[in-house]
Amino acid sequence: QAQLLESGGGSVQVGGSLRLSCSASGSTYSRVIMAWFRQARGEEREVVASIYMAGGTTNYADSVKGRFTISRVNGQNTIYLQMNSLKPEDTGVYYCAAGSAYGLAHWSTVGRYGFWGQGTQVTVSS
Repeated sequence: QAQLLESGGGSVQVGGSLRLSCSASGSTYSRVIMAWFRQARGEEREVVASIYMAGGTTNYADSVKGRFTISRVNGQNTIYLQMNSLKPEDTGVYYCAAGSAYGLAHWSTVGRYGFWGQGTQVTVSS
């Protein structure tokens, strides 16, 4: 089992920055890979970025490459999402997710992750 708690959401103007944090607890086997997803109102949940906790390998959705950075601090069991050059289309609820070593689905899919946080709202206004 893994428990995830997000923080750091808020409102920002276009071009601004925010940093999200996700603190994890529970079995490390439950969070071999961690990720950030987001969901805009009326839309499906989509991946933003993922990171493998052991080696640090990262992956990003095309829409955020060059603007967002996912990172981890293993000793603190925490991941971050640094978001720069924010756009109105980045608005949504951002969720932290964790997946175990046994998952076979692609890193970009909801099905890869068995544990989810409650989400934090990010609003980008022009």
